[in-house]
Amino acid sequence: MPFRLALFLMLLLACGPLAAGDKGTDRSVVVERHWQHFTVDADGAHTLEVELVKTIASAAAVEAHAEQFISFNNSLDQVISIEAWTTKPGGRRVPVGPQQIREQQEAASAEAPMFQDTRLKVVIFPDVAAGDTLTLRYTLRRHTPLFPGQFEDFTVARPWRHKDFRLTYDLPLSMALQADAAGFEPLPIDSPPGRRRYAWRYVDGDNERTEQGAVSTIDHGRRLAVSTFPDYAAFARAYQARAAAAAVPDAGIAKLAADATQGLDDPRARAIALSDWVRRNIRYVAVYLGPGGVVPHPSASVLANRYGDCKDHAVLLQALLAASGIPSSAALVNADNAYRLPAVPTLGVLNHVIVYVPQLQLFLDPTAETVAGGFLPPALLGKPVLLAGTGQFAVTPAYQSARSRTRTRFDIARDGSSRFHVARTSGGAIAEPYRQAVRGTPQAERDGFVRRMLAGLGQTGEGLLEAGETEAPGDDYTLAFSGATDGFVRLPGPVALATTYNFWGGLGDAVFDLGREPERRQEFVCPAIDAEDELRYRLPPKTRVLALPKPLVVDDGRLFYRAQYARQGDAVVVKRRLQFRHTAATCTPDDYRQMRPALERMMRDLRGQVVVQGR
Repeated sequence: MPFRLALFLMLLLACGPLAAGDKGTDRSVVVERHWQHFTVDADGAHTLEVELVKTIASAAAVEAHAEQFISFNNSLDQVISIEAWTTKPGGRRVPVGPQQIREQQEAASAEAPMFQDTRLKVVIFPDVAAGDTLTLRYTLRRHTPLFPGQFEDFTVARPWRHKDFRLTYDLPLSMALQADAAGFEPLPIDSPPGRRRYAWRYVDGDNERTEQGAVSTIDHGRRLAVSTFPDYAAFARAYQARAAAAAVPDAGIAKLAADATQGLDDPRARAIALSDWVRRNIRYVAVYLGPGGVVPHPSASVLANRYGDCKDHAVLLQALLAASGIPSSAALVNADNAYRLPAVPTLGVLNHVIVYVPQLQLFLDPTAETVAGGFLPPALLGKPVLLAGTGQFAVTPAYQSARSRTRTRFDIARDGSSRFHVARTSGGAIAEPYRQAVRGTPQAERDGFVRRMLAGLGQTGEGLLEAGETEAPGDDYTLAFSGATDGFVRLPGPVALATTYNFWGGLGDAVFDLGREPERRQEFVCPAIDAEDELRYRLPPKTRVLALPKPLVVDDGRLFYRAQYARQGDAVVVKRRLQFRHTAATCTPDDYRQMRPALERMMRDLRGQVVVQGR
């Protein structure tokens, strides 16, 4: 979805301390029993039987748990039976009637007929209160497997107390099941004749609190991945076998490729132009690989409908590239914050498809509406990808150019009012997101932008947004605003002036985001930073500067930070520079321990103030 300009109005919010001993377990619900039993056929079809029993321990959990959802695909699955009831503390049962089991189309596909088979069964429990126990039993038949002759499943436990959470997989002897388990222990289990059963039980215990910016619990927490695929290469072949035909161009796609690349001789320029055409003209409809199936629609169909999910965007871009003489491959990757793949292949982690151009060593995400071709969304940097065309692994770039330069000026009058001008130039990967944010903001919202920004600072006033060249492509984009505010400072003072303003995720925000945790136990995302801020206060005549912070240089080999403070005629000027470029997209707790002293020095500096006295 397009960003809205309002997102950039958020100022730094200080995080309150956590309760002592908090381990990240949600104690509002206790899972008494959660049994999942898969019976798999030789062709990969299977039957899933589920029994879920949980006690509502807190009134705060009633709203979230009084409705349970069963997701299924109407083309692949059949919900055979549903039985549910509420048990009151005294033992009285309140059954869920047929009228309380509703079917609805999943919101992600609500406006796209292409994806109308993704559905939800909504089970509405009656008369739910704290202390009640909710029981849900259902049977689902997957009659058409995602991958013929194969089976895979992926489970991550929710951070509740689980008294008895177990998974059983019953397969033909001809199908061997591989597993990668963390926090799940294998259980001994008998197998019927001609079958082989596997079972695991969740090992209950305290859950670690998820730290700010931490990688996914898939990387470090409890999860169970099972798969009949012998390796990732076989998984890639299975995907490619069903997707390759969809990426073959027809005459219409060939003509579009020629038109979109007219006058471009360089293959990289052509590839980026084609990716940009897809991201700008094909609407993204969010359907995950698993529930939505793994077979993309033919590229000609995607072009005609002008919408599709990630795999549909990928096959259209591949077809356009092929028509332009540029070979490419679909690349499967995690779209969230998981940076490691389990030992066995599963769609539970590889949930997104992008495009890789081998001859250019270029990754393209044609679903990323706000990210220009040649760049990737930050969540995709430094990640392993599985290339469907070859079955080999590759890694997305850990770094891409992303620059920010902010210039802020306040001209303060004798009465304490001020006129101001703020200009932010974004470069590289972050230029297009800011352009898109402004393009997607209605004029009425733009007109009130400065007023809302001032309100966020506790000020009143008016001003104008200078949107800049929102349609012109390029590596740099400048957005500015100016205006006036009453009562900016209380003169004659003395008064303290802040030395940083974090408009739209400025330099100060970057430092405080990095230093948000006093210590870390989990790996976390470590984005590259290249930021420069200049703040200028033009003071009224005869105003004395009573105190300026001391200049500071911090250089620990990872972080470089410089802060300068100077009196220049009738102005005070604050200049800061911050650079951080780690060797990977993530940092370890040990990295953080080494960074923390430098971060603390920078955070103290950012809280510094200029003290002035008027006459």
